Amino acid sequence: MAFKDKLVDGLTSVANAINNFKYIIAIKSAFITLMPVIIVGAFAVLISNMVMDPVNGLAHFKPFSFLAEYKPIFSGINYASLNILTILAIFMIGLELGKINGEKNLFPGLLALICFISVTPTTIELMVNGDMQKVTDVLARQFTDTKSLFSGIFISILSVELYSKLGKSDKLKIKMPESVPSNVAVSFSALIPTIITVTVFSMLGFFFHKFTGLYLYDAVYNVVQKPLETVVQGLPGILVLMLVAQIFWVIGIHGNQMVKPIREPLLLGAITVNMTAYEQGLPIPNIITMPFWDVYMSIGGSGITLALLICIMIASKREDMKEITKLSLGPGLFNINEPVIFGLPIMLNPLMAIPFIITPLITGTIGYFSTLLGFAGKAVVMVPWTTPPIINAYLSTGGSIGAVVTQIICIVVAIIIYFPFVKIANKRTAE
Repeated sequence: MAFKDKLVDGLTSVANAINNFKYIIAIKSAFITLMPVIIVGAFAVLISNMVMDPVNGLAHFKPFSFLAEYKPIFSGINYASLNILTILAIFMIGLELGKINGEKNLFPGLLALICFISVTPTTIELMVNGDMQKVTDVLARQFTDTKSLFSGIFISILSVELYSKLGKSDKLKIKMPESVPSNVAVSFSALIPTIITVTVFSMLGFFFHKFTGLYLYDAVYNVVQKPLETVVQGLPGILVLMLVAQIFWVIGIHGNQMVKPIREPLLLGAITVNMTAYEQGLPIPNIITMPFWDVYMSIGGSGITLALLICIMIASKREDMKEITKLSLGPGLFNINEPVIFGLPIMLNPLMAIPFIITPLITGTIGYFSTLLGFAGKAVVMVPWTTPPIINAYLSTGGSIGAVVTQIICIVVAIIIYFPFVKIANKRTAE
């Protein structure tokens, strides 16, 4: 077997193992379900700041100043969606994992949420008039927004797994007479596994804090989430993530799906933090976010294939490539590029695989330094990934013309990269 075939088979095996891992399936399904919630929150941020804000929005102008009075409407939507994202993710991951484990109701999601709150501090200290005062029976925002996302994911998975294993034991089931309705009987059969699961997690949280002085949130955030955020917020980290996705695309596997379990919690968390800061008029902290990936590293779809389609229209002499371009251009304008990846093809095509892999790495670098230098604005709004180029650059950055110009530069650079490979394809046909 040739080395190339062995490599493809090896990567395919890895991809299948990852895709069939039930925790990965649960996390991906949960975030797919939550995407409309994130988009709604982003819509609220956009309207709140570009229309209702009396300083930076349309309400700044006297004829529209009355709009500022309605800003709290959209601030409320933002809080109800983005600032409780961890809570929603815990419920959905618990629900999805419960389905995989054979549970046919919503209870695993509720159980995961109960276990998370049982290990979360509900007493905080606040500075009031120069004095530190304790406030009890509250759930601080840091435990509901994306700062607690990874601890929430871990607790959701572990609690549902423990509950599912306990639920399979006949010794722990309370059996009711046949005359009792089935839904009531199911509730009672789950009672003891539920009590044990919640007690185990509450004890875990209590003793962890007692012996370390830290809450589980602090440990997971500082040991797992924060280092991962640091890596992905650096240019090398995001380029490696993109490189992995592109390699999987080339062997015929959906690359974005492969990196999604790592990408989504981190990049969606980063844009959520940016949106909250934008809503509050604070400095925007993160350069690399989910919109950064879409705006600079996935123009027209993975591999910046919109540039390839433009190259083919300009320089290709091959009728087969031109026909694929006609079919692919429409979807490509909405960042859907499976027709060109599998139809041209780019998959298992060494000639086109080279620019397909390197182009988003180069355009991502351009976007990063343009943003770092302040020419392009940082992303502050999560727009749907199907939003066409130029429009997505403008909306996601809250109206940054520098971001639009940077995206256009990325497209031009991508065209230059793809151009010689299209000419080589012409030459091969002639030979």
